[in-house]
Amino acid sequence: MSLVIQGGTVVNADQSERADVLIEGGTIRTVGPDLDVPTGAEVIDAGGALVIPGGIDPHTHMQMPFMGTVAIEDFYSGTCSGLAGGTTMIIDMCIPSPQQSLTAALDDWSDWASKAVADYGFHVAITWWSERVEQQMAEVIDRGVNSFKHFMAYKGALMVDDEILFQSFSRCRELGALPLVHAENGEAVFRLQQSLLAQGITGPEGHALSRPPHVEAEAAIRAIMLAKITGVPLYIVHTSCRETVEAIARARSEGQRVFGEPLAQYLCLDDSVYQSPDWAYAASRVMSPPFRSKEHQDALWAGLMNGQLQVTATDHCTFLAEQKAKGRDNFTMIPNGTGGLEERLKILWHFGVNAGRLTPEEFVAVTSTNCAKIFNVYPRKGAVRAGSDADLVVWDPKARHTIRQASHQSKLDVNVFEGIEVEGFPAITIANGKVVWRNGQLDVTRGAGRHVERPPMSPVMAAQARRNDLTRPHAVARQPSAQQTP
Repeated sequence: MSLVIQGGTVVNADQSERADVLIEGGTIRTVGPDLDVPTGAEVIDAGGALVIPGGIDPHTHMQMPFMGTVAIEDFYSGTCSGLAGGTTMIIDMCIPSPQQSLTAALDDWSDWASKAVADYGFHVAITWWSERVEQQMAEVIDRGVNSFKHFMAYKGALMVDDEILFQSFSRCRELGALPLVHAENGEAVFRLQQSLLAQGITGPEGHALSRPPHVEAEAAIRAIMLAKITGVPLYIVHTSCRETVEAIARARSEGQRVFGEPLAQYLCLDDSVYQSPDWAYAASRVMSPPFRSKEHQDALWAGLMNGQLQVTATDHCTFLAEQKAKGRDNFTMIPNGTGGLEERLKILWHFGVNAGRLTPEEFVAVTSTNCAKIFNVYPRKGAVRAGSDADLVVWDPKARHTIRQASHQSKLDVNVFEGIEVEGFPAITIANGKVVWRNGQLDVTRGAGRHVERPPMSPVMAAQARRNDLTRPHAVARQPSAQQTP
């Protein structure tokens, strides 16, 4: 059946226009003014609201085994939560256990994702190295994954050293894949943790103290340099501090392709939460990197405004209060993670567009389009244009909403944005051509989400490959000597 959205303003990353949108099946067929309505089509009156591409969250952790427990959000509840917030695709982190094969881990994550109600993709983490891992990176590429994550933190668990980073980055270059890094110096974090515990600091405040900004910045700078040496672009997940923003800006000014990803949580919450006398409240905000002070928040917004940071995410990784309580007497045992998938677009609109930090077009870019381009699914995703997937949101910029745990779709028993009133709300979400969220109600089908394959050698990777070829010594044209000059 056809679906027509009338009376709205279509907002893409490059322009806005008054236009109708005709959807047939799961695809946008036409975008233009005063479209004819096919017989039998359902008509949605946008009422002057905005029609935007569905959000893409490039960093989630659904039902992730971590720190002796498992994140309680699964692919069904997580994608339901996303749709309710206007996010129509996630890219989840598939993380092999040390010594587990990449393909076996991808099998596990693919099985878990079969109940998703919205589209999804995967990043695959490199948690160890061998010739088999190097080979399997190509096998993973063949299964529609074009990005590999590397943890520079979590010593004794997920952390990889510089040798592995170098080898994996080099392999990414060969395959046309994008390396991602969790940038924190894991050795420094470990030593700081031990020092704080020895001083009797065991509460959630110790978590932030053990992961100061320079711990993140050092790792980010090291990863940037390794990416430069190996000739590959780099994507830094959950960028949280001014020093990392400056490192990214410096690298980009020197011609490196480096991307930064601040989280919605970092953009409106700060480190004062860790000083709360309510242990459970503070522990529920424990994530890595931790929330920072206001000066870092300002730097993240400035980075989004000037284009040095390109993408926003949530690192949605949820643990109940009883799971967080594992670290009651030792902050290093608190499972790291918070929610935010349902709230990201509301937060970015309210504190970005409404505050004059972002235009509506820039909002679309940092919540959808840039992600689609970087991870090579544009214009299938991230655009309201003919031929794109019909993943759309009718966005009411004037609707007011107070964020509450009691009314969110997530399984999580807390909401880190609790009580924040926002102006701007997804009135209707459409996924694969079907209305899945309207009037505050979900209408979803378990398993309707599709794995979206992301081919290697995105335009950015292809440009880098050409540059590498041209700057190799053998590619430099020999200049004639003086004797050879006519």
